[in-house]
Amino acid sequence: MSGVRGGQDTPHRRRLRRGTVLLAACGLLLAGCSSGGPRPTALPVTGSGTAAPDSTGGDSVTPAASGATPLQPLPAATPAALLPYYRQQLAWHACDSGFECTTFKVPLDYAHPGGGDLTLAVARKKASGTGHPRIGSLLLNPGGPGGSAVGYVEAVAASYPAAVRAGYDLVGFDPRGVGRSSPVHCLSGPRMDAYAATDVTPDDSAEVNALVKADREYATACERGSGRILPYVGTTEAARDMDVLRALLGDDKLHYVGKSYGTFLGATYAGLFPTRVGRMVLDGALDPALDSRQAGLGQAGGFEIAWSSFARDCVSRSGCPFGTTVTEAGRKLDDLLRSIDRKPLPTGTARPLTESLAITGVIQAMYAGFLWPQLRTAVTDAEHGDGAGLLALADSYYERGKNGRYANLMDANLAVNCLDLPAPFTTPQQAAAAVPDFVRVSPHFGRAMAWMSLNCAYWPVKPIGRPHTIAAAGAAPIVVVGTTRDPATPYAWAKSLAAQLSSGRLLTFQGDGHTAYGGGSDCIDTAVNLYLLEGTAPQNGKLCTK
Repeated sequence: MSGVRGGQDTPHRRRLRRGTVLLAACGLLLAGCSSGGPRPTALPVTGSGTAAPDSTGGDSVTPAASGATPLQPLPAATPAALLPYYRQQLAWHACDSGFECTTFKVPLDYAHPGGGDLTLAVARKKASGTGHPRIGSLLLNPGGPGGSAVGYVEAVAASYPAAVRAGYDLVGFDPRGVGRSSPVHCLSGPRMDAYAATDVTPDDSAEVNALVKADREYATACERGSGRILPYVGTTEAARDMDVLRALLGDDKLHYVGKSYGTFLGATYAGLFPTRVGRMVLDGALDPALDSRQAGLGQAGGFEIAWSSFARDCVSRSGCPFGTTVTEAGRKLDDLLRSIDRKPLPTGTARPLTESLAITGVIQAMYAGFLWPQLRTAVTDAEHGDGAGLLALADSYYERGKNGRYANLMDANLAVNCLDLPAPFTTPQQAAAAVPDFVRVSPHFGRAMAWMSLNCAYWPVKPIGRPHTIAAAGAAPIVVVGTTRDPATPYAWAKSLAAQLSSGRLLTFQGDGHTAYGGGSDCIDTAVNLYLLEGTAPQNGKLCTK
């Protein structure tokens, strides 16, 4: 297992209501400023008012404490060398049951346009025009990094409210290195199987060496398969690509809904192009002021909060495989994982359930309440010697198909994250030394998450980004949605991002799960839909309890 990623809105797990929940992701979660644009320099940062109380998520590291500097906007005028990209003509064609698809070109390196191009894929569902005047295009991003927005928009467009579908063309584009857009390629199916099963709670030097070897081999495979594009798949480049697409779609302003890592992509766009921000919703926010170690600790704490919520629910039910109290549930989880570490479970396939895969399966279920029954069943089966249920959850996390093939989600995730921020640890000794801090914030997942954070230590491309704040001075109101018991993007991060943004409006859902819009809260959905359709942003600090 290569770490915990920020997440993506998973279309194949769509609820009956508008929207879906997000899938767990691998690698370092937080991304930063990367190549092809100005380095962060001093800008004034004004807060957006008081935030809603946080009784579960803890405090985020403040920009001053982290030493982060503000992201500087790009010049308003488009450089002459980039004008050919902004003046392309999109050739749309019918695709995928009522959608239109196209591609567009962007420079491989924005610092040197003309030195090679990348081709990016786009899909859209045109506005129905029934019930609401057309507003423009609404770009959707499910997160990751590495989630395919093309596949996402095709899966979720029909579940958006009718008025939103009437007012907007719903658009998804795969960011560079992702899906259908010059994808990063690293490990093949069998090799990825082996990597995912690697022990991430090493007990001795041999297991430490095996983990280091696996991370080194992954990095080497990525360099071999995609070395040309690895220096250019950072979030800043993707944000600049998004501005090219905005222009090609004929929109003066970018309207956008980003989930999880998609919030960082959207916030980066706002920081670089503040006057081009339209109606922007950032749901399940990342905090760009954190370094990768701080982000890893925050996320470990988030999963511990989510586990506690799951455990409270489980022990209140008859037949809970974790016992009758939250304390007993934690003890039984630890005992189960230690037992699997000693002796992996059969799964009815050639792939046994290792401890690493079992941890991945449990983490996957923390992302949404509707996965909790599946976890209860999987653990019950595991206690009877059958690891198939937990393996299925782990495979869903990794986007492994039944044919043994993986989407490029994990490859792209690692490529973006390792470029966007320096690795939290560069040696196994540093990871080992950090284990006590991780265990302190997450007794059940901390040890594994500390060792997972070693995965960028051997990356073949030096990181370019650094922690920074994003003010986006001059931008229209930006709605930042936070969930108090979000496992992957702790609520404190939403508070921090909303405070950094000069026009940030914090909208809080008091509840469980990763992201909130479309997840079952009428209060959240009503506030976001009103903003998207009428431009009326919710009052800063608005709290939704159901």
